[in-house]
Amino acid sequence: MHRSCLFITLCIASFFLVSPTLQAASQTPASQLPVLQDNPGNLAMLEHNDKPTLIKFWASWCPRCLAELEDTEALASDAELQARLNIWTLASPGVLGEMPMAEFQTWYSGLDYPGLPLQLDPKGEWVRHFGVQVYPTWVLLGTDGKLLRQVRGSLDKQQILALLNNTQVALEQPSGSFYQPAGKQQASAINAREIYLAGGCFWGVDAYFKRINGVLDAVSGYANGTTENPSYEDVIYRKTGHAETVRVTYNPAQISLEQLLQHYFRIIDPTTLNRQGNDRGTQYRTGIYSNDPAERQQVARALEQLQQRYQQPLVVENLPLEHFFRAEEYHQDYLLKNPNGYCHIDLGLAAVPLQEEQPRYSKPDDATLRQTLTPLQYQVTQQNGTERAYTHEYDSLYAPGIYVDIVSGEPLFSSADKYDAGCGWPSFVRPIAAGTVTEHIDTSYNMHRIEVRSRHADSHLGHVFPDGPRERGGKRYCINGASLEFIPLADMEARGYGRWVDALEQ
Repeated sequence: MHRSCLFITLCIASFFLVSPTLQAASQTPASQLPVLQDNPGNLAMLEHNDKPTLIKFWASWCPRCLAELEDTEALASDAELQARLNIWTLASPGVLGEMPMAEFQTWYSGLDYPGLPLQLDPKGEWVRHFGVQVYPTWVLLGTDGKLLRQVRGSLDKQQILALLNNTQVALEQPSGSFYQPAGKQQASAINAREIYLAGGCFWGVDAYFKRINGVLDAVSGYANGTTENPSYEDVIYRKTGHAETVRVTYNPAQISLEQLLQHYFRIIDPTTLNRQGNDRGTQYRTGIYSNDPAERQQVARALEQLQQRYQQPLVVENLPLEHFFRAEEYHQDYLLKNPNGYCHIDLGLAAVPLQEEQPRYSKPDDATLRQTLTPLQYQVTQQNGTERAYTHEYDSLYAPGIYVDIVSGEPLFSSADKYDAGCGWPSFVRPIAAGTVTEHIDTSYNMHRIEVRSRHADSHLGHVFPDGPRERGGKRYCINGASLEFIPLADMEARGYGRWVDALEQ
């Protein structure tokens, strides 16, 4: 069924967003849900129904949530917002990885956010009711307690006002490092990244990626055409050259770009030009768009590997992002609002684990590690140790090659990204690829730092700090040499790392 036949239906699509798994439940007034347990000292009420209510779902393990607590407190006390809606937040002790109730209450009592309207949902019934899968998630309820809109990620005051005014909301994700609020002791480990994917009808692509763990947000729009701010009719009928594209914002600590690409490849036919499913036209072409040269190199490697599975040449674009314009509001979350709407993608594939096509970097058992690692390597990688500054040979090594995990052999850093930070430890401006390392809040020694670990073997590597070269992104990955093995360029092919040679030219 071609989507042009659905245009009249689209024009009258409801503004109410309904999760397909919670279609009936989401129309139940919130006041009929089980009463939440008030956090001691907070007086946020649920029975206010003279104004809409905006709820922020968050968790103590979510670095972004922690970094935004002060801002959320300020939003809740903003006079202009208070005049128009109720704002409160919700945490679910014991649910979705949250710490148990008693532990949560002890932890929260040590913070200083007296103006944050917090409700506790220890049974997770509100989380299930609204289908919350990632943190933070905002839920906007009408005066009747029914769901009006659900938004993943961050919201500021202007975006909240746009929601209330039923206008388009530009959900731009923060760029660069997440900040540490002044006067607070929280830190953020997430550095959200974006990739732009064109795969035919953006309704299905959007819905598919919203089901993937680690994806923070997916926004439908139009990319790389010849006109500014096109409408849907412009793209369909006026040959503007735009591709229906989804901006996927993801947490590289949870999912790598390589894994996102594997998900993308499973939902497209990469050999058909300007056609996916029943939809035909240049707006339905396939493409991957990024302005990061390193990401495009990574995409190129993934496409080369994908080509080996097909006899016909691939027609997937791998190009810089020229521009991206958010599509009309009725296109956003279309399949959530219209569970029976047209979709050319099998959304059930989102629940099927990816088959690892790259070498699986595994962690040996502890007995093997004690035999193969030196005492210092074992202490650093397995016991979160730190070598003494200026003691490892890699601190002053700048030969071309890559640095891999001493435990598993997984690639971590490139010599092209190494620099002399003067701190006494090997330092890099970034990992060799998005998602190859994970980041975690580290409060040891009564400090607040961001720890870096390898993805597959979970080896402790070091920490990342926001004082790196500003012209190269501002990051300093301060890494223990004992956690690394250096593979010289001349040995990379023979050691099985040939596909990473391009990373040395960044």
